[in-house]
Amino acid sequence: MRSQAPLRACGALLDYKTVKFALTRNRRVGLLHRLLQLGVLGYVLGWVLLARKGYQDTDRAPRAAVVTKMKGAAVAEAVGKGRRLWDAADYARPPQGENVLFLVTNFIATAQQSQGTCPESPSVLDAVCTEDADCPVGNPVVHGNGIKTGKCVMFNTTHSTCEIYGWCPVENNTVPRKPLLAEAENFTLFIKNTVHFTKFNFSKCNALQTNDPTYFKSCTYDPFFNRSCPVFRVRDMVEAAGETFGDLALLGGSIGVRIEWDCDLDHPAAQCQPQYSFSLQDRRYNFRTASYYWDSQRRLYRNLLKLYGIRFDISVHGQAGKFSIIPAAVSFGTGIAFFGAATVVCDLVLLYLDAKADFYWKEKFEEAKPPKGKTEAAA
Repeated sequence: MRSQAPLRACGALLDYKTVKFALTRNRRVGLLHRLLQLGVLGYVLGWVLLARKGYQDTDRAPRAAVVTKMKGAAVAEAVGKGRRLWDAADYARPPQGENVLFLVTNFIATAQQSQGTCPESPSVLDAVCTEDADCPVGNPVVHGNGIKTGKCVMFNTTHSTCEIYGWCPVENNTVPRKPLLAEAENFTLFIKNTVHFTKFNFSKCNALQTNDPTYFKSCTYDPFFNRSCPVFRVRDMVEAAGETFGDLALLGGSIGVRIEWDCDLDHPAAQCQPQYSFSLQDRRYNFRTASYYWDSQRRLYRNLLKLYGIRFDISVHGQAGKFSIIPAAVSFGTGIAFFGAATVVCDLVLLYLDAKADFYWKEKFEEAKPPKGKTEAAA
């Protein structure tokens, strides 16, 4: 008898064990089971497959290239400086930008500055003085325009300030009441953007592929009627960001331009179109620039400009998706696993929370006992 034990153990390896199902006519648990199954089915079909497109492989890191070009002309008249024409070479910084472009909309001009001594501006708090002791020699004026010479001099009939060594006369700080380049609201910004999804070897440009040389000179972007024209009017961009051009142009600001590509490569490539959005990032934006020249006596002069304007920060984002057997199999496998989880939840409710839990325990689980004769023989 004992010599047959190893044979029985080897034979047990070939046994097949099946699950025992107990049919319970419990309508509450049955309703819960169907609701859980419907919820899983809705999640798999509605969210995983339709909304998230779980059957697709995705590329969320496209390579992008951006080229910008500003066009337009305006005439500005500064107090005491006369009229001046501003074109793209004057108001666009840099002249041919990439992801960042600055448009001049207002400015303060200080002409014919030369290095020497002059009174500091009374608008600088550290420059106000009553005697020479208030102006230590060699100390820079905090937020000012030069180095103190040790003298307290009259700036005008009402203010005394420290004399400085710097570019004189000091910078004019009177901001115009209205933007001097008000015509800039009608300027146009051409944004050419190309994305490349390396995983799928797919490239797309936001500009219409046309042989008409006059198309981009006459078209303007419209989200409904002309989505393939990447030429934007400045006023439209500012208003899309929730601002008015006059307010933003006076002291400057920063606007973010977001280009979003969401391409389903299971559909024709023509349906892959970018979405544009505009947001205000900051108010008040300016910087200074100067042009230098020498006079006939070899003295160095400069014309200083404090430029206010709108900075456009362009960013490109996106993703592309295409059917792939691996993510599709994973999504379907996850759905099947969730169906099994619904059964587990119902079993827990039936065996632990139901009023007849003890009865269901006895019906679901059966303790297997060997016959008495075999037990005595083994002993």
